[in-house]
Amino acid sequence: MFCDRLRATRIYRGYTLQKTADALDIPLRTYQNYEAGEREPHLELLTLIADLFDVPIDFLVERDDYLKSLGVSVDVSLTCPPRRPKPQRNH
Repeated sequence: MFCDRLRATRIYRGYTLQKTADALDIPLRTYQNYEAGEREPHLELLTLIADLFDVPIDFLVERDDYLKSLGVSVDVSLTCPPRRPKPQRNH
């Protein structure tokens, strides 16, 4: 999923959530929503994210077969720490 790949790339590149949001000039919560899979960035912002992390957009949107067909490899590990569980709300 895009959100998992985005998170793994950010962690691999050594960015915090806040540093990433600041670099993209967006609110922290907006970026958190991208990593949580609750929202997706528009094309212009997706381009900025790819540039920030120095990866092709195709990598972020999981078009690995296409990249492989072009002979492109990306130096990002997709393993990262597990997500924290969301706090449960009491109704």
